[in-house]
Order: sequence, then C-alpha cells, then structure tokens
Amino acid sequence: MFPLVALLVWAAVQDLRERRIRNWLTLSLAWSGLIVNVVGLGAVTPAQSLLGLLAGFALTLVLFALGAIGGGDVKLLAGVGAWVGPTNVLLIFLVEALVGLAIVLAQAALQGRLTTLVRNSAVLLVNLWHWSDVGTAHLVETGKGSRSVDRPLPYAVPVLAATVLVVALT
Repeated sequence: MFPLVALLVWAAVQDLRERRIRNWLTLSLAWSGLIVNVVGLGAVTPAQSLLGLLAGFALTLVLFALGAIGGGDVKLLAGVGAWVGPTNVLLIFLVEALVGLAIVLAQAALQGRLTTLVRNSAVLLVNLWHWSDVGTAHLVETGKGSRSVDRPLPYAVPVLAATVLVVALT
C-alpha cells in the first residue's frame, strides 16, 4: 500500500498548491492499482479492483455534474478504488466526507464565515430538495454563488486522510 499512499500524498500536495490534480497522477494511481491487483500483489482480486475503480468513479460523478468537485477529484477516487476495491472505496468516500466537513467547518470558523456557511448550506439543501422543480442548472448556479470560504477544499487531502484511516483499520 506504500505506492498508494505515496501517490495520494503527491496528489494532496499538488491539490493544496494548485487546486488541481494532474491527469498523469490520477491515471498512474488507477493503472498501478489495477496492475498490482492483477498480478496478485494487492489486497483485492482483479474483479474487485475493476469494480472499485468503477465505484470510485460513480460515487463522485454526481458531485462533478453539480460542479461541487473537479474532474481530477473524480479520477482520484476512481484510482483509489482500483487499489482497495468497492467496499473500501465506499468507506473511504464516507470518511472523506466527514474529514472534508471538519476541514471546511474549521476553515469557515477561522475566516469568521461560519454563519455564512450554515446559511449557504441551508439554501443548497432546500434547492437540492426541490431539484425536480428548479432543475440542475439552477442548482449548479446556486452552488457556485454560495461559496462560503476563500478557497475551495483540496479534495485530495481528505481522500488521503480517509484512505490511510480505512486501510489501517481494515
């Protein structure tokens, strides 16, 4: 699992600096996960590796469609899924959401924008609840207009933390 963690650390540093994860890094993560599991050196079967890649992609696709995360973030979780399989990538997705929430709350509190974050989150939740009435385009625009912190969350950071935690505990 060292290569997985090393690539995720690299992605987290890159995401912190540039708020972007390069394609070569996410593709290296995905291919290496598939290869390691196909040759029998990984923790899951080749079929589980492929299902993990697809699950990681699918879990983040809706967030990407809504403009909440970028394409590199989608490919990052897909690559993690290729290493850990579908069950663990789901756990990582859930844990990284909690880690990301903690980071965003801390960031908003430090910037004195906690009230704004709560208000904007409520507006987004109401719009999400009425998605069929307002449509996807309105939901995406509301999300873009509801930024509560100075810089968006570098998604690779909570993914790294969640992956280390899930891999260590399973």
